[in-house]
Amino acid sequence: MQQVSGRKIGWISAAAIVVANMVGTGVFTTLGLQLESLRSTWSILLLWLLGGVFSLFGAFSYAELGTKLPRSGGEYHYLSRIYHPFIGYLSGWVSLTIGFAASVTLAALAMGAYISKFLPVSAQFIAVSTVVAISLVHSANIRQSSRFQNVFTALKLLLIAFFILACFLLEPNGRPPEEAAAWHAELGKPAFAVALAYVIYAFSGWNAAAYIVEEIEDPARNLPRALVGGTLAVSILYVLLQLAFLQQASIDQLQGKLEVGQVVAEVMFGSTGGRLISFFIALFLVSSISAMVWVGPRVVRAMADDYAIWRFLARDNRSGIPVRAVWLQAAISIAMILISSFKEVFFYSGFVLQLVTTAAVAGLFVMRWKNGHKGYSSPGYPWVQIVFLAFSFWMLGVLLYDKPRESLWGLANLGLGAVSYWLSKDHLTKPAEEEK
Repeated sequence: MQQVSGRKIGWISAAAIVVANMVGTGVFTTLGLQLESLRSTWSILLLWLLGGVFSLFGAFSYAELGTKLPRSGGEYHYLSRIYHPFIGYLSGWVSLTIGFAASVTLAALAMGAYISKFLPVSAQFIAVSTVVAISLVHSANIRQSSRFQNVFTALKLLLIAFFILACFLLEPNGRPPEEAAAWHAELGKPAFAVALAYVIYAFSGWNAAAYIVEEIEDPARNLPRALVGGTLAVSILYVLLQLAFLQQASIDQLQGKLEVGQVVAEVMFGSTGGRLISFFIALFLVSSISAMVWVGPRVVRAMADDYAIWRFLARDNRSGIPVRAVWLQAAISIAMILISSFKEVFFYSGFVLQLVTTAAVAGLFVMRWKNGHKGYSSPGYPWVQIVFLAFSFWMLGVLLYDKPRESLWGLANLGLGAVSYWLSKDHLTKPAEEEK
């Protein structure tokens, strides 16, 4: 989401952007995948608590990066300034080809899985149609995009509140999963790390406000509030929702299911009620897709301003919408929908996106070493960053070991990005030079 007028936004609006981007596909889809290898409620809840702490530590780090490097663009800008324009370019390439496009794909595939349960239409067709329709909405003007996003984001929050209250107020139907296994025996398994990757995906978006830092009033004060406040609120919400799901449905009912929300709804309200709730969950996912269709092309647009090879994406329509970037991202998402499964897209994108985030947090040490320190300071520096990086490297190693094909495909994508960088000998270096 972005501002819709010439005025800058305060920390509450910026925090709302963080919440809107974080609360997406993962919270309603990944529990069933986690239960494929874990059987304890305590293990599951620990995963979500760790995901919240991990994201909060990242938010602390990005708050300092954003206040000291106050230009919109997120990692694309940070890595260009801290390391080298080439590294920043690779980050922008990841945003173009994987970051937002893959997030749109995952949400669209999940939406298709929900709706295809009660409509005689394939999940793939639903996913493609949704991407096309929402891209059309965001190809007109900011006012239309804003109204569309606000309506579906409000629906999203109401749905989550309803689910949490209903799950805790109604009589539990499922057997508590902790009866099936001891939680401490599961912590050392590689499956725990893989399940954690699903959770980290569900928390993605905690850095959303960093992409629009130039649009935030007094970013030195308000960006940290937005990143940390939004991340903390979503962390609490996520833990409550997963506990609520586990209250109502058994392991066997949830295990391996992508449409977790529908399963729980049918347990609570029967087949008819479950279908109705599934329809609303599908609308919930519209908000997630819409947020990525809106924000993603703006990052690509910033990259197009800086590099000649992508200059054809820098043209806007009369209302200032980067329509070419919108439809390039839509085309990449549709291609992923047609050739990949949810799990393949998830692991393909997850490894590289985590790698980019890791580089950004590590860059905080490099930035302080190069430029010294003044202004906003991350709470807990340097231990917060050390814990984040250790955790991140551990997860990257496990993913590379357990999912080598998908992880290597992600690294191969970086190789393609490197080729495209060197093909553009006439690339501009404004973000790296003008601000020195």
